[in-house]
Amino acid sequence: LPSYQMLPADMNMDEMPRSTTVTVEEERPLPRDHLVWSLCTTLYGNIFCLGFLAFFFSVKSRDRKVLGDHSGALSYGSTAKCLNITALVLNILIVAVVIIVVAVAVGGAANSYRY
Repeated sequence: LPSYQMLPADMNMDEMPRSTTVTVEEERPLPRDHLVWSLCTTLYGNIFCLGFLAFFFSVKSRDRKVLGDHSGALSYGSTAKCLNITALVLNILIVAVVIIVVAVAVGGAANSYRY
């Protein structure tokens, strides 16, 4: 802020222009850290340790958010999100493959008993 100076003696307060400038900063939303999602991925679908890595990046994102480093928190949070999505897609694919293999095996066994 600028320092205040005394008004010159020959100047009146009514002669000065009246204007006020208010600067409003846009409040940025806090970056998401996806901690709960990463914890669930770690406990229930930790394929290739992707869930553990996502949890690690989520904790790093939360630490950065607490320190006020929004760009670092956003970076770690997006990495955790990508790891969670990758782990989720791989888990869904593995479950689908297992269901197909079991269905084919049961179907083949049922056909061999029929004849």
